[in-house]
Amino acid sequence: QVRLVESGGGSVQAGGSLRLSCSASPYIHSSNCMTWFRQAPGKGREGVAAIYIGGGSTYYADSVKGRFTISQDNAKNTVYLQMNSLKPEDTAMYYCAARYLCPHPFGASWEYNYWGQGTHVTVSS
Repeated sequence: QVRLVESGGGSVQAGGSLRLSCSASPYIHSSNCMTWFRQAPGKGREGVAAIYIGGGSTYYADSVKGRFTISQDNAKNTVYLQMNSLKPEDTAMYYCAARYLCPHPFGASWEYNYWGQGTHVTVSS
């Protein structure tokens, strides 16, 4: 089993930055796709960014492209989401999820085997 724990959420003003972390234990398999999802109140869960651990390929939702960056630190078994130029519409609960390989664009949420508890991000105008 893989345990995922998110951290780094908080409250920032529009235009600010946050760095989310997803720590995996005992490790992140090289064939894993690690994906950040988010869900705002009253809205469905949407894929934000994904990274294929083995090859390092990354994928982004159009809404965050150019503002968010997903990365990995294999030594720490951790995936990060650097969030810059935050907008109020980025306000949501952010979840880290893992599955085998990376679908395009992100696949359905139920296709992911492992989920963290989420970390909340609030962006004020």
